[in-house]
Amino acid sequence: MKNIVILGSTGSIGTQTLDIVRANRDRFKVLALAAGKNAGLMEEQAREFKPELAVLWDEEAAASLKASLADAPVKVLSGMSGIIEAARLQKADIVVGAMVGMIGIEPVIEAIKAGKDIALANKETLVCAGHIIMPLAKQHKVKILPVDSEHSAIFQSLRGGEPREVEKILLTASGGPFRGRKREELANMTAAEALKHPNWDMGAKVTIDSSTLANKGLEVMEAHWLFDVSYEDIEVVVHPQSIVHSAVQFRDGAVIAQLGIPDMHLPIQYALTWPERIFLDEKRLDLFELKSLTFEKPDTKTFRALELALRAAGSGGGLPTVFNAANEEAVAAFLKDRIGYLEIAERIEDAMDNVGVHKADSLEDILNTEKLTREYVKSRL
Repeated sequence: MKNIVILGSTGSIGTQTLDIVRANRDRFKVLALAAGKNAGLMEEQAREFKPELAVLWDEEAAASLKASLADAPVKVLSGMSGIIEAARLQKADIVVGAMVGMIGIEPVIEAIKAGKDIALANKETLVCAGHIIMPLAKQHKVKILPVDSEHSAIFQSLRGGEPREVEKILLTASGGPFRGRKREELANMTAAEALKHPNWDMGAKVTIDSSTLANKGLEVMEAHWLFDVSYEDIEVVVHPQSIVHSAVQFRDGAVIAQLGIPDMHLPIQYALTWPERIFLDEKRLDLFELKSLTFEKPDTKTFRALELALRAAGSGGGLPTVFNAANEEAVAAFLKDRIGYLEIAERIEDAMDNVGVHKADSLEDILNTEKLTREYVKSRL
């Protein structure tokens, strides 16, 4: 029996993690659930999975949850202190870090300090603080197990060789709904059009990031920290079918890839059961039905967010945080029809050029850079 804490239990990754637990109750026990402010769904989850602790970031929502769970043996807490208490629970074996945004970094740091393995889905943790997280994990002998489909694919493919034998990582991207379009065709694209992802069912922010290729830039940064591979040895490959989730090329020329249908249950389950593989009741990949797979180079002149992300990654310091925060603000503005589609990359570049490269020696430094970036981007809208 493996004891699990799920940070971000009401989101997409959190609910799918609970699907895995539901199908394997003889293997997993949920010790704690934490989320933002969805008290209704949290109550449902708490009643079904009976955790010791349920936490909501929002104090008002937590008060509502506490009242609704008055008849249940569940401790209810609120705020960052409550989330950290969940992350550090003594009996926990693994913490699923799936809270969205910068809020997810500190609980992961505290879980690592408490010696908990991390099933990591929060991008900001490594994009903004990878230089802090990975040495800390090594110090505390903690495993960082990737949940993201591409990084899970790399993680699985690496079982085919030693880290010293890796020549290159091939990080795949679907290309999003606008693959093949030129800049002049994208000028008047609406949010509704950008949200029509051809393969994956994701939240609005991630779907827009997929269309601009910003998500692939963030994933390059994550891969750099997760697998200790230089940025020069990570190649983005556009693969429209989203069947090859990523691959590793080794020094002898062999390429080992992980293939599967576009579904997050497999990478989530693999992170929870590693190094073992267990049965998963999902649709199987049918190669005869598939017929063909295609691969292309990314068009970084049209989809400039990827190029900007690579620039931020190469510069390091606080610039990845500037990229991430500026992108979040720009995407939010686009979804509200306050800026055009092509302006997303323009706002990111403006912030990178003018906010400056601040130090990132501590979480406080990182959060300060994020605050300055958000303020700058909002002032320019």
